[in-house]
Amino acid sequence: MIEIVGAVVGAIIGAAVLSARTAGLENRKGRDTLVRLTSAVESLNTQLDMLRREQISLHAETFGRLSDVERSVARLEGIRDRN
Repeated sequence: MIEIVGAVVGAIIGAAVLSARTAGLENRKGRDTLVRLTSAVESLNTQLDMLRREQISLHAETFGRLSDVERSVARLEGIRDRN
């Protein structure tokens, strides 16, 4: 009877140790995955910031040029109206 109880207790302890190791491994894998995902999101955020800054610069240049064209057209229309 003692041998059976000892075997059951040993099996329980073995299962607990195996369970703890597996949980630790899964926890490490989860942390590694979280770190990779966090790095990827930060990289995307940096790239989106760069893209936004480039778009703002391009819009400023485009609208600046458009403003120059509008002034030139207005000046030409003014000259035509006087003739």
